[in-house]
Amino acid sequence: MKIQSVEVVRIQHPATSVPSSTPRRPAWTTSAEVANPMSGFPRFKAHRSLYGPRQWPSFAVKVTAEDGTWGLGTGNGRPAAAVITDAFAHILEGEECLAIEKLWDMMFRVSKPFGTPGIATVAISSVDLALWDLAGKLQQRPVYELIGGPARDRIFTYATGNDVDWYRELGFRAFKLACPYGPADGLDGLERNEEFVARARDVIGDNAELMLDCYMAFDVEYTVRLAERLRPYRLKWIEECLIPEDIEAHRALRSRLPWQSLASGEHMYTRFPYQQMIKYDCLDILQPDIHWVGGLSECVRICHMAAAAGKTVCLHGGALNPYGLHLTWAMPNTPWGEYFVGSAPGVPLQEAAGSGSPVPRDSHIDFQPGEPGFGLRIKEEWLSPFWT
Repeated sequence: MKIQSVEVVRIQHPATSVPSSTPRRPAWTTSAEVANPMSGFPRFKAHRSLYGPRQWPSFAVKVTAEDGTWGLGTGNGRPAAAVITDAFAHILEGEECLAIEKLWDMMFRVSKPFGTPGIATVAISSVDLALWDLAGKLQQRPVYELIGGPARDRIFTYATGNDVDWYRELGFRAFKLACPYGPADGLDGLERNEEFVARARDVIGDNAELMLDCYMAFDVEYTVRLAERLRPYRLKWIEECLIPEDIEAHRALRSRLPWQSLASGEHMYTRFPYQQMIKYDCLDILQPDIHWVGGLSECVRICHMAAAAGKTVCLHGGALNPYGLHLTWAMPNTPWGEYFVGSAPGVPLQEAAGSGSPVPRDSHIDFQPGEPGFGLRIKEEWLSPFWT
């Protein structure tokens, strides 16, 4: 069966009901300062929305086979959508639908002249996810079966966000905080970060896991100083302290913090940076994003590399969507799923997520036999051309 067309489309979901529960307070995402790579510039320090991309819409890739069967993968940003339309569609059309390894390699190699890591891997990811969705539908099997699963009956999930009192009430037993301050805040920021973590530990108690996400905001020296101050609060891991390209800084941090588990990877693109992280034993937990790193195919490769080195993989945002859930169901070394909570305290997760989306209960998502492909339940009439 050959590929008939590769199209970038928009998904027009039917109108859904507005959450009926009354929020107790605004969500932390509305105003909280989070340390980030731009924190050294006062104009942009207060909130990430001040410097984020403008006109960065979501899109989907629809790959249609000769018999009319189609698969769907999602992505973000007009630049990635343009790469798919201008560089990928014409080389993929006419190829075998199930030759996913070959098709991934073709996209990887055709992107060399304009740069693969970053925007092009977002484009590759979207197409790759659509190909796997199509493969499952053509074979009438869920994707997790195609990659070897299921490996577990339940996925343990942790909540990411700073409204930890609400997450605890929802039944979560592991919590990841977004760190507020970084090197630009000096000694005062170190003190306030410790107070921030200490309050969270008091709320969740001793019988719960606590992690800290630093979003590429730190350098080696600041990370070491903060980690030493936070040692009494027993962090399971400290995440993404450094800019992802600086391999030598990761090596230095590992040597200076041998006692602290380190995690990173959501902003690493393709398997090759992970190869370096594993080679130099820089990280304990690898965190690719299935929508950015190169799709399901590249995540499977990273999981296999990690397994050979005795490392754990925890997808960035992996419990939020069917794509990440299928990978997490199937790989033996993906025991945890991340569930980002940006909705307001007091609004149940099911109301915030919408009907049909799996939500954790008591910090777990239970396995349910899947529909063919990723089981997206998106109707063809909801799709419209992206470029208008």
